[in-house]
Amino acid sequence: MLVKRNDLRNIAIIAHVDHGKTTLVDQLLRQARTFRANQQVVERVMDSNDLERERGITILAKNTSISIPNPATGEMVKINIVDTPGHADFGGEVERIMNMVDGVLLLVDAAEGPMPQTRFVLKKALEKGLPAVVVINKMDRKDAEPDTTLNATFDLFIELGANDTQASFPIIYANAITGQAGLTPELDPDLGALFNAILNNIPAPEVDADAPLQILIANLSYDDFRGNMAIGRIFAGTVHANEAMARIDLDGQVFPERARYLYVFDGLQKLEVESAAAGEIVAIAGLEGVGIGETLANPENPVALPPIFVEAPTVQMTFGVNTSPFAGKEGKWSTSRKLRERLLRELRNNIALRVEETDNANTFMVSGRGELHLAILIETMRREGYEFQVSRPEVIYTKDTNGETLEPFEEVQIEVPADNVGPVVEMLGSRRGIMKDMKNLPDGSVKLTYSVPTRGLLGFRHIFLTTTRGTGTIHSIFSGYKPYAGAIGGRNTRSLIAWENGTTSTYGLKNAEDRGVLFYGAGVEVYEGMVVGETMREADVTINVCKKKHLTNMRQSIRDIEVRLTTPREFSLDEAIEYLSEDELLEITPLNFRIRKRILNTEERGKFNKKGKDELVE
Repeated sequence: MLVKRNDLRNIAIIAHVDHGKTTLVDQLLRQARTFRANQQVVERVMDSNDLERERGITILAKNTSISIPNPATGEMVKINIVDTPGHADFGGEVERIMNMVDGVLLLVDAAEGPMPQTRFVLKKALEKGLPAVVVINKMDRKDAEPDTTLNATFDLFIELGANDTQASFPIIYANAITGQAGLTPELDPDLGALFNAILNNIPAPEVDADAPLQILIANLSYDDFRGNMAIGRIFAGTVHANEAMARIDLDGQVFPERARYLYVFDGLQKLEVESAAAGEIVAIAGLEGVGIGETLANPENPVALPPIFVEAPTVQMTFGVNTSPFAGKEGKWSTSRKLRERLLRELRNNIALRVEETDNANTFMVSGRGELHLAILIETMRREGYEFQVSRPEVIYTKDTNGETLEPFEEVQIEVPADNVGPVVEMLGSRRGIMKDMKNLPDGSVKLTYSVPTRGLLGFRHIFLTTTRGTGTIHSIFSGYKPYAGAIGGRNTRSLIAWENGTTSTYGLKNAEDRGVLFYGAGVEVYEGMVVGETMREADVTINVCKKKHLTNMRQSIRDIEVRLTTPREFSLDEAIEYLSEDELLEITPLNFRIRKRILNTEERGKFNKKGKDELVE
């Protein structure tokens, strides 16, 4: 018998990146008195991952809860909250979370309005039939246009096929930083209006606590004391600690399991309990081989829930064993066995990722939702002590029923100062981009909307930021597969390559400066075939950056000390991945990352390149 649990709500907070999700969660926790009065709490408390704090983005979906009184009944209502990533590359996190909740809070920036990722997350919510409470956030911005934002949001609902109920969404205006919300742009002093909107518009779960057990696993985490933990929603029945259960994998096979430890979410903590009933979101420790999308069920009547599927990856790159002369010197794990184990382990909780074996036992093909998705994995592995090498990202092609080649496209939204419009339009045109809209903004900048092959965006962001001197912003979202757009030119610079193994010298670098821009200063260990700079020449240039000048007298020695080198260009990991040419690899270690040629030996590389040219001529 289905019963409505009026004491419970399950919601996800969804939005485009940097529209204020995590900040709003901070305020919800504070005003629900989750923290002690004297408790010191960091900002963006839900972004507990080091990379999240460093980059200022949410990467992993996380669970929390608050309890507030229902003004109509006076009874306490528990609200399970899932904070989701806003960046398009982590859309897989958003897709799986939709299976745990009964409604969403959709945050939209009052000045920016709906952005590419807003479309993606809202589409996923509407497809699940979830109702939304629209929160127009950042009302304190000087360029806030709440009416325009509201109209654009309503248009987006209609465009995405929202039904009449979904399109009649409640509207809350808010300033997440100050913890204010209201039914009009004139905000109240607290978030009371938002709390009421959640209670009145997010449906209470309708469940049967006496039915056979069914739990859908939507996330995995790790506890220092209990080990691996499976997080999911109880759709039917009641689960008890140390209870025997059946695990149904994605292939329909049934395995015996036991829920040794059972937890529910209480604020930022996990509270150990003896039982939990249908409708609740729980964490279970002690399960052996559980994976995302699987069902935990009654062992006497194991019935699977619909599994979780996410959109396929669009970008791939190879992960291989480090083959540079520095291999094994800086990393803890460097063998193919360790690399394989780590990549396969990632698949357990990163369901948007794919890992495939290749013809080379030391190399694996890894596919993801974008460059950032793969870059986060690379950075995580690097910090864990792994040492490996990766190739340039490449898009994943497919074919239609007629055998025509299709490639992934993205909708791109760009905001730039008016002076930069010309160069940006020229760059996107050369990358097969098609302009869909151009709008002048009140602050004097211009908003451009483009449809661009994903292939054309590989390596584009760094060039874009350089061209706009960091004043431009760019956001993109996968929009689907379309016919192959034609050839796109690659990097317009070539590489300066180290001639020999050794240590860079001031003398050698000074001579190299005439050839191009350097990536390293003096006193750096390099090896033959390592990329040490870039040049505008038509071909790569091999140069001896370790060359030392023989000193003849003290005066000459002092003169060399006075030599001043140009500050070398430094790369972030993301920029280094974007920079790679087809014939280059990126060496990754816990201490460094180095761009190198696939063929390190100068003579062998020359023969290979000459052979390629000869074949072209033929």
